[in-house]
Amino acid sequence: MTSLAHPKVALVTGAARRIGAAICRTLHAEGWNLIIHCHQSLAAAEALATTLNQERPKSAQVIQADLNKMMDVQFLASAAPAVWGRLDALVNNASTFYPTPIPDATENQWDDLVGSNLKAPFFLSQALYPELSQQHGCIINISDIFAVRPMPRHTIYSIAKAGNAMMTKSLALEMAPNVRVNGIAPGAILWPENEMGEEVISVDKLQQIPLGKLGGTQAIAGSVKFLIMESPYITGQIISVDGGRSLQQ
Repeated sequence: MTSLAHPKVALVTGAARRIGAAICRTLHAEGWNLIIHCHQSLAAAEALATTLNQERPKSAQVIQADLNKMMDVQFLASAAPAVWGRLDALVNNASTFYPTPIPDATENQWDDLVGSNLKAPFFLSQALYPELSQQHGCIINISDIFAVRPMPRHTIYSIAKAGNAMMTKSLALEMAPNVRVNGIAPGAILWPENEMGEEVISVDKLQQIPLGKLGGTQAIAGSVKFLIMESPYITGQIISVDGGRSLQQ
C-alpha cells in the first residue's frame, strides 16, 4: 500500500465505467490518488470521484478530454500531473470498439479506432514520459487478445490493438530503465452493451472459454495492480487475462 502521507497518483483513461472504474477503485483501495479521465461519461466519472472522495477526502479528480483531439491529449498530459504535483502511473484504458466489415469500412472509422486505441495512448505516453521517468513510474496499456488473432468483422480494431501491443514493447525498450511499460490483453471480461446500454448475453461465447465464465472487471483491475505494484522487474510484457480463450482456434 502506498503511503497515505504522500500518495502515489495514477491517471486512468476511460475510467468512468466498467473496467476503468474497477481499476480506479482497486488502486484507490491501495492508497493511491486517482485522476479519472472521461470523454462523454462525465456524470458517471463525477459519481465515481464523489464515492472515492467520501472514502478518502481529496483523493480523486475528474478530467474530461476527447483523446481523438491532439489538443485535448496535450491538455490532459499537462493537467494530470498538476493536480497533486506528481504522476506515478498511466493506464491507457480508453478504447473504441465496434465492427467494421470490409465493404463498409470508412476513413472516419479508421481514424476513430486507430486514434483511440493506438494514437492517443502513444502521444499521451510520450507527453507524460518526463514526469513518469522522474517518479520511476509505469505505463499499462490495455490491449486485446485479438491483437494476435484477428476478430472477424473487426479488422480496423484488430489492426489498432496489434499496433498497441507493439507500442507496449517498443516503449518498454525505449523508456527503460526509468519507466516500465506493460500491457494486459483482456478476453471475455464483460458482456458487450447495445446502444441502450443493456448487456448482450451470448451462451455460445461461454463455450469458447476454457474456464467457462466471464472474468469480470476485477480480473483486469487485479492484473493492473499486480503490474503496477508487485512486479518491479517486469517490463515489455503483455499478459492475456482471458480464461484461456486465446488457446482456442
